[in-house]
Amino acid sequence: MNKMKSASQTKIIDITKVSKYERYIYRCLVGPFRRYKKRQEYLEKAIPKGFHKKLLIFDGEIVGQIEYAPAEVSYYPIMDDNVIVMNCIWVLRKAKGHNFGKRLLQDMIKSERDTAGFATIALEDHWSPWFIKWQMEKLGFKPLDSIKVAHKTKHKGQVFSVYFMWMPKTENAKPPKWKKEKFLEGITFCTAHPLYHPQTWKGNIFEAK
Repeated sequence: MNKMKSASQTKIIDITKVSKYERYIYRCLVGPFRRYKKRQEYLEKAIPKGFHKKLLIFDGEIVGQIEYAPAEVSYYPIMDDNVIVMNCIWVLRKAKGHNFGKRLLQDMIKSERDTAGFATIALEDHWSPWFIKWQMEKLGFKPLDSIKVAHKTKHKGQVFSVYFMWMPKTENAKPPKWKKEKFLEGITFCTAHPLYHPQTWKGNIFEAK
C-alpha cells in the first residue's frame, strides 16, 4: 500500500445486501470464500432484523471491516431490547496507525441513532490478535464483567479471560446483561472467530476456570 497518506481517501460500504461483495459476508478480509450451514442460517435470521457488515476501503483496497446487529441476533448471549452488539471489528495490520478502527466504530454509532448503547466482547491472555481488551477500551468500551476459561483442544492449560464490554450512548443508559456461562459453548457463526466452536466438536468447547 503506497498511498496511505490521508484517511480522507477512505470509504465505508455496507455490504449486507450488495451482491458484488457477497463473499465478504461469509469470510473475513483474508482467507477462502465458502458458504457454510451455520453462517447461512445465522444470516438468514439476522439480516432481516438489522444485521450489518461494512467494509472500509482505502485507495481501492479493502483494509477493514465491522459487523454488528441488535442483541437478539448477535453472536453473543447478550440480552437487551435496545442495544447494538458489535460482533467484530478488524483493520489489517498494514493499515494501522490511521484510526480506521475508530472510523468504522463512528460509522456504526452514526448509523444506529436510536440505540441505548453498544456492547461487545474483549479477550485478555488469548493467543489471538483479535478482540484484545486494551484495543476495545481504546475504542471507548468499558468492561462490565468477565469469565476465565480454557480451550479444551487448543493451547491446553492456557487460561484467558472473556470480558463483557459496554459503551453507552447516553450517561443514564442502562447496561445490558449477558449469560457468561453460554460462552463455554463457543461461537458457531464465524470460522475465523477466536471463540469458534467447530461443527465436529460435541458439547462445550471451553471450560470455566
